Amino acid sequence: MYSLSEIRRAVSNPVRIGLECNRLYHRRGNRRPYNLSGVDVFREEWDTLIILDACRYDLFARRSTLPGTVETRCSRGSSTVEFLRGNVAGRDLRDTVYVTANPQLYRYRDELDARFHDVIHVWMEAGWDEEHGTVLPETTTAYAREAAARYENKRLLVHYLQPHYPFIDADMGFDRGHIDKTADEDVFWLRLMDGRLDVSPPVIWKAYARNFDRVLPHVESLMTDLDGRTVVSSDHGNMIDERAFPLPMRVWGHPKGIYVDSLVTVPWLVFDDGHRKEIVAEESVTPRRAVADEVVTERLEELGYV
Repeated sequence: MYSLSEIRRAVSNPVRIGLECNRLYHRRGNRRPYNLSGVDVFREEWDTLIILDACRYDLFARRSTLPGTVETRCSRGSSTVEFLRGNVAGRDLRDTVYVTANPQLYRYRDELDARFHDVIHVWMEAGWDEEHGTVLPETTTAYAREAAARYENKRLLVHYLQPHYPFIDADMGFDRGHIDKTADEDVFWLRLMDGRLDVSPPVIWKAYARNFDRVLPHVESLMTDLDGRTVVSSDHGNMIDERAFPLPMRVWGHPKGIYVDSLVTVPWLVFDDGHRKEIVAEESVTPRRAVADEVVTERLEELGYV
């Protein structure tokens, strides 16, 4: 069921109606909470799983210089929350420590009800970069290194925000919207879709690729320091003025519930270095930390989420 506010918002912008029609098709009338064709990442073999948020396979294949063997996987979502819903919801993951720069696990913590040994929310006060409106990759790497040293017998799930919007090194005025918001300003990708923001696909591709290049050396530095099997993948891809299906509308970003190749085909790079870790599940040690709802909402808005 849709709330009255959701219906009003959709009617006010026809792009939302098109997205919802495509979403209903892929989710079989909302009977599927996530992409059932996607891989269960916790059934795969790894000691450390590094997630590059919103990283398309073709971008990774063209620009990655990371050591290892590259394959593909099908993700369980076209958005982070769907990826989490399909992989961690209701699960006992007390053999795993989750280091995340993305606020979505915290935002949906009651619904997801995942039991990790520890969750390190890098995006909370100390890890957030106010100037760029995101968590910088070097910050995520520092927290991941600390977790790897502290939890030697745990699987490590490290969630970087890049190459996800915002574009850190892009010197473009239109990209300031995620920080210098006005009262009537909508999210970046929706403004591109409905024509309020006129930027060519090559310009966005360049900024998106630079965001990938920005995170790459930090990922390589981390993965070559870790023992065992490290996998580098993504939670979902990103569309840049490409046709959706079945309604052939042009889409930007990564709207949830639309399972086209550019959104659910993700890289799966495997790198073996040293002996595999001996993994042990133990009781959760995550401290109970609370952040005001408005802080979580502000962080997500700056990352381009509705």
